[in-house]
Amino acid sequence: MKPMSALIAALVLSFLVGAAPAEEEPPVTQMPLTVFLVRHAEKLDASRDPALSPAGTERAVTLAGVLGDAGLTHVHSSDYIRTRTTAAPVAKAMGLEVMVYDPRDLPGMATSLRATGGVHLVVGHSNTTPALTELLGGAPGEPIQEKGEYDRLYVVTVAADGTTQSTLLRYGAPFVSGPTKAE
Repeated sequence: MKPMSALIAALVLSFLVGAAPAEEEPPVTQMPLTVFLVRHAEKLDASRDPALSPAGTERAVTLAGVLGDAGLTHVHSSDYIRTRTTAAPVAKAMGLEVMVYDPRDLPGMATSLRATGGVHLVVGHSNTTPALTELLGGAPGEPIQEKGEYDRLYVVTVAADGTTQSTLLRYGAPFVSGPTKAE
C-alpha cells in the first residue's frame, strides 16, 4: 500500500469508527459517509470547456493511485470535460461509472451524498469544491487560487452519529504560489 493511500485508508477507518454518541443525544440514523473532494486537474487553456493539459492528465492518474485503497463506492463530476476527465481514471480503476451532478445545486448534492452514505469522490471547481466541503460540515480553508492551485484533496467524513470531521491533504505536483502581478 502506498504511503498516501495508507494515510487515506487510516483516516477513513478512524472517522467511521469514531466515538460513541453522548447519552443525552438522540441517536442519528444516517449512513456513514466519506467524501473526497477535489478541483479538476490542470486545464489546457482558459476556454469555457477545455480539456486537461498533460500535467492535468498526469494529476488525474495520480489521483487514481492516491485513492486506490479508499474503498470508493461512487464517483461524481460536474458536466465539463476537465472535471469528467479528472474523474475518469479513478472511476476506471474502481470499476465505477462517473455520475454527473449539477454544481449549481450544491445543497441538493450535499443532501444526496448524506442520504446515500458510502465513500464518494466529487470532482468540482475552484469555487464549488470548498463550498460543498462546507455544506458537508467540513472546513473549506482559504479560497483556492484560481491560477494554478490544483493539488487540494479534502476529506470529509460524517459518522453514523452525525459527527463530522474534515482534513485537507495535498496530492500530486505541489502548488507553488508565486508573486502576484499588481493590476
